[in-house]
Amino acid sequence: MTTRWARFHRIPQVQDWLRWGFIVVPMFAAMPRADTLSWILIGVTLALSIPLLWLYADGRPALPAALMVTVVATSGALWATVPNSFASITMFSTTFFIVLRQPVVPIVVAVLLDFAAITVWAAVHDAWRGALPTYTIVAVIILLGLNRRTRLAKMEQTELALARAQTATEEHARAAALAERARIARELHDVLAHSLAGLSLNLQGARLMLVRDGASPDAVAQIERAQKLASEGLSEARKAVAALREDAVPVERTIADLLTAYRLDSGARADLRIDGEPRELDPAVGTALVRAVQEALANTRKHAAKADVDVRLGYSGDEVTLTVADRQGRRPPDAPAAGYGLRGMSERVALLDGRFESGPGEDGWRIHLTVPA
Repeated sequence: MTTRWARFHRIPQVQDWLRWGFIVVPMFAAMPRADTLSWILIGVTLALSIPLLWLYADGRPALPAALMVTVVATSGALWATVPNSFASITMFSTTFFIVLRQPVVPIVVAVLLDFAAITVWAAVHDAWRGALPTYTIVAVIILLGLNRRTRLAKMEQTELALARAQTATEEHARAAALAERARIARELHDVLAHSLAGLSLNLQGARLMLVRDGASPDAVAQIERAQKLASEGLSEARKAVAALREDAVPVERTIADLLTAYRLDSGARADLRIDGEPRELDPAVGTALVRAVQEALANTRKHAAKADVDVRLGYSGDEVTLTVADRQGRRPPDAPAAGYGLRGMSERVALLDGRFESGPGEDGWRIHLTVPA
């Protein structure tokens, strides 16, 4: 089931029923005076109106523009043929919803259909005197829809700006934390590591002097134990410094951050699904996975701007799989030759004894890789 039609499982809200009422109620009001042609138009409009309960999903159009334009055409024809009916309400309200969310072409078609219906209505009923106010109503509806559309666009831009500001704040705080950790690592290295290294060397010299001077075995053993403790402390200090400096981030979080940046930049959907139990990966494996997602998102931005993206990360017993697929809504053409990015991904995966696949899918481009881990 495609994403578009899967949205029909959403339960209609109160606003959905109100929008639907503006379309359906005038059809029932026109039934008492309907003839054969009118009944056909009413039936088609009612049948097409049912999906309009799911007119929008997550603030975006969930239905093809052709369906809404057809509702404008059938309701306009009904209004032109049935005198004094309320079918114009259906025509005008549907036009408003088209202006509010649809692209330019459906808006132009819907407005032309409105003017055509008004002209036919005026000619059939010899009501040219009332045609001008009706044309004005259409113009007002267009202006209201455009105004509301502009407001919604500004609200979305404001939300996007706030999200980017929040991301920038988090990145700034993270950078500050990393800088502080680097400072602590330097202090730890300079003070503790150097001191332990000097202590270890001095103990080594003391042990050699005791052996040279014929000291008791117990004294030599004590010095050896102290030297061993100093060496172990030095090793642990180095590990602590490395941990402070590297600040390893889980692969899942890094990929999620990449998808968040893609959503903010494009406004498209980008989801991450994790199968299995996440675990710590070898740095080379983690780097290969992150670089694959980065390259896939870069290719999507280049060849299918604003396409939805699905990323699936799977953990099994001895391997990790990664699938990145963009949803372009059509099957893309085969690439004439692999670019440097795809070639680099393939080479990196091959070095890890993994498998790499890349190519067009049913509705977009897909890469899939499997690496031992």
